[in-house]
Amino acid sequence: MSSKVLNLPNILALFRIALAPLMLWFFIDRNNPIFSSWHPSWFDYFAGLIFVVASVTDFFDGFIARNWNQMTKLGGILDPLADKMLVLAGFIGLIVINRASAFAVFLILSREFFITGLRVVAVSEGKDVASTMAGKIKTVIQMIAIGFLIMNWPLATEILWLAVILTIYSGYEYTRDYFKN
Repeated sequence: MSSKVLNLPNILALFRIALAPLMLWFFIDRNNPIFSSWHPSWFDYFAGLIFVVASVTDFFDGFIARNWNQMTKLGGILDPLADKMLVLAGFIGLIVINRASAFAVFLILSREFFITGLRVVAVSEGKDVASTMAGKIKTVIQMIAIGFLIMNWPLATEILWLAVILTIYSGYEYTRDYFKN
């Protein structure tokens, strides 16, 4: 574990944290007079672009941290926080513009908050809280669902419900593994 705190992976995670509210802004402030000349689709394109940039930085901050030996305790906090903020901003914005089921989003966010709390407890007890393959797949499917919903593409709702199923399953795995140890 590297001792340098402000390394490239952490800077990328901080950048992702900054992008989350910006993306949300493009969802919730569509009636702002400064955007009166914009076609409604532009909001989706900008939110989608921000989401793609943030998602790409998510890949690279993890890749760089692991492969360049730049993993830090701060990064272990910033990376999942940035992921949660991006997912939260995306799903809240999609509810506001009526593209995502509030119930599906409730299930996903409830699991995210529960598992985050469980991970904090596990760390305080000295237990391993490494991500599982199901958790990684869940994150990818959630990101794909958000992207499809932003762009209002076909099958977006079905992918969202697949994300719900995988989210609940990976939450079950984390909970099971916590109580096993």
